[in-house]
Amino acid sequence: MTRHEIHNERKKPVRRKKGAHQTVPNKSEAVGSVKSIESLLTSTNVKDVLRGLGLVKESLGSSSEADKRAVFEMIASLFYIDVLEQPHFVPVLEKAVSIGTMFGDVAIPILLEKLDAGDLKAQIAAAHALGKMGTKVIQPLITAFQSTTDTERRSFVLYALGKIKSRDVERAVGLALEAAKTDESELRDTAARVLGKFAEVIPPRQLSGDVVRSITSCLTACFADANPGIRAKAVRSMGKMAKFGHLNTEEKLRFAKTCNLFLGTDDKFDWDRAFIVRKEAQEALKYCGVAQGNE
Repeated sequence: MTRHEIHNERKKPVRRKKGAHQTVPNKSEAVGSVKSIESLLTSTNVKDVLRGLGLVKESLGSSSEADKRAVFEMIASLFYIDVLEQPHFVPVLEKAVSIGTMFGDVAIPILLEKLDAGDLKAQIAAAHALGKMGTKVIQPLITAFQSTTDTERRSFVLYALGKIKSRDVERAVGLALEAAKTDESELRDTAARVLGKFAEVIPPRQLSGDVVRSITSCLTACFADANPGIRAKAVRSMGKMAKFGHLNTEEKLRFAKTCNLFLGTDDKFDWDRAFIVRKEAQEALKYCGVAQGNE
């Protein structure tokens, strides 16, 4: 072959046959993709961060487990954003929580660790993300609750359980009942709220009579709590027990009487001094089948 022929041969385009195997990106290219995501997620520009989150969503299916863990750690760092100081970052936080739930099993241990973050913003965001992951996180959360005595961690575990929209959270009712009886007001507060969240998603016939009685007894005890926030949450949760069909007629009438006591509309005219308690009692009466002042 002459030099001229060799030169022309080099200039010819390489044609792939149909169905020919395409080149797989090498490791450095994959790392480059993670680096691009990191660059966008660490930007102070909201549009850049949202673009980075969009890129995460697009590449999730083809990412290795190691890359998923690395990228999820980046997403979890967004949970620390203070949206009160930077309200324009609200869409970023919402999208980060939403996309974070798509990481499945890779995300669960990282999110559980974030419940100990020592930063209220990050803890709430992590609990929201766990709750959105649904049934698969119920047992890990139960285990996390049982394996610690730390009040703050237990509170956020319960908070996350209350975010799960599944009838299977019935398995965690015992934890909430246990927490409602503790001396720690933070834990009692969360438990009083979560019992009502459970009432929303567990069908009434799924709970045994004994469990219902345990819940109503527990909430009734919380009505006398010195903390008005706990009293209010207990009233709200009992109202949800009535609203979602967990109370019989007699139990509703008894609860209506308590609500009227809080409102000062009984013959004693002695109301709860905390407005928030009266507000919840007023709302709960709607589900008892009686008018205010009657029982």
